[in-house]
Amino acid sequence: MGRAMGLAGLLLGLFLVPAVLVSTSLRRGAPLAEPELDAVDWEPASGAVPEDSLWPLPQWVRTSQRQLQLSPGRFQLVHGAGSSAGPACGLLQDAFRRYYEYMFGQSRRRQRGRRQFGARAEPQLSQLQVVIESPEPGCHSYPHLGSSEAYHLTVTEPVAVLKADEVWGALRGLETFSQLVHEDDYGSFLVNESEIDDFPRFAHRGILLDTSRHYLPLKSILTNLDAMAFNKFNVLHWHIVDDQSFPYQSIYFPELSDKGAYSYNHIYTPTDVHLVIEYARLRGIRVIPEFDTPGHTQSWGKGQKDLLTPCYSGQQPTGSFGPVNPILNTTYDFMTKFFKEISSVFPDAYIHLGGDEVNFDCWKSNPEVKEFMKKQGFGIDYTKLESYYVQKILDIVSSYNKGYMVWQEVFDNKAQLKPDTVVEVWMANNYAAELSRVTGAGYTAILAAPWYLDYISYGQDWKKYYDVEPLHFLGSEKQKKLLIGGEACLWGEFVDATNLTPRLWPRASAVGERLWSSSNVTSLQDAYQRLTNHRCRMLRRGIAAEPVFVGYCAHEARG
Repeated sequence: MGRAMGLAGLLLGLFLVPAVLVSTSLRRGAPLAEPELDAVDWEPASGAVPEDSLWPLPQWVRTSQRQLQLSPGRFQLVHGAGSSAGPACGLLQDAFRRYYEYMFGQSRRRQRGRRQFGARAEPQLSQLQVVIESPEPGCHSYPHLGSSEAYHLTVTEPVAVLKADEVWGALRGLETFSQLVHEDDYGSFLVNESEIDDFPRFAHRGILLDTSRHYLPLKSILTNLDAMAFNKFNVLHWHIVDDQSFPYQSIYFPELSDKGAYSYNHIYTPTDVHLVIEYARLRGIRVIPEFDTPGHTQSWGKGQKDLLTPCYSGQQPTGSFGPVNPILNTTYDFMTKFFKEISSVFPDAYIHLGGDEVNFDCWKSNPEVKEFMKKQGFGIDYTKLESYYVQKILDIVSSYNKGYMVWQEVFDNKAQLKPDTVVEVWMANNYAAELSRVTGAGYTAILAAPWYLDYISYGQDWKKYYDVEPLHFLGSEKQKKLLIGGEACLWGEFVDATNLTPRLWPRASAVGERLWSSSNVTSLQDAYQRLTNHRCRMLRRGIAAEPVFVGYCAHEARG
């Protein structure tokens, strides 16, 4: 009866938060019934929630001034009746433990006494019931581009209910629920009665980490996977190797890291890689590895003889090497075996094949390459040689039933691409025109150009990342749908474990909201307040996020 009354109260008086999408149900966009509004009980979330810190902002929120109390000793996260997932779903069991700790483990008052005399006692919230509605919940699978991250959250006395089609939506809903729970000055945990209907605007919301310029210890990568989950990112673009070092320990070619890594200690073993993939999976995050060729490959050559092109001065080799040698059959024999391993080790449907910034000088100096160019009829157009190489690599990867992502130069240089190729646009100069060209040719696109977070400056640069509108490019509605998301990139020339996390967060949070929330969520003033609170929450959860601006966090204390 109490629950029925709670639901009735919820449906009697509701107030729609400004600048949020109109109501959308999980069931194929059917609208929620619009109840009569009662301004006495309901008001915008900003006035009702002491810590107005939902980030990223859900698509649709309504919240009440009525607060419920959660007792850490009695509150439970449980599988709801009718859920296709149960206690055997290790992914959700792990998430329940994690989010219980996030909500109650960082209490500002370890010794909680009674509330002051006269303080009113709020009604109790005893459970959050999680219901997975799809017959295939996804407990033991990997997230993919088409995974459902939608969820519906209802918080009323005495039981809150979180419904999602798949476990990935439940993970996002658990994050939102944890953000609604706040601790008052007396050590009580409270949540406002609320209803939230939410789903991501874009399916691909990524963070690029570079582990070649500086080796990132496993702990740093895992910490940032946690931060990604707090901000509802769902792709780790792992730029794992580059010119400077080859830390990936190959099963087939161990000499690549033996000779190409900074040292024997600066490597990712097969066990390390598996741990990153599984840690990410449990947080609904895909891991897309990038093995960039034919450029950015100096470290490859140290452990693989004859892979790189010898550079010449006149008729004499200089002793230096350029990009991968595209004219030798042994090159493609190696790549066939190497990408067979990569296709097996990394379960995601996509591998990023790079293809950017290829310097042609060494190819131009090599007499054997010039002779090959002549035989192929390429003339002196070295983009044709690059495309020749790239095409062979694409065919190799396709033979393992993998899709591929490439940097925009591969498209610009007119390599023949499969229809499902994902082109990543990174050049800041007129990226809108590039998006028009890529989608106009029918290819799927990802935007990274305005979100290179390795470029730093004085002031609140999160605002310029937040102000980006990804769909501001010329094109049809069909073209706009081909932009599936974006990535915040943190290249590692000046970044290692000492400054990775504070440089990334909360600046990347601005990108996270832009890719998740409705296109009409654009108020910098509102975002500033929520982001400031969100940054403090990340600090409480062990993420060393830098300050947004002048201020303080409530959990900070002397000593």
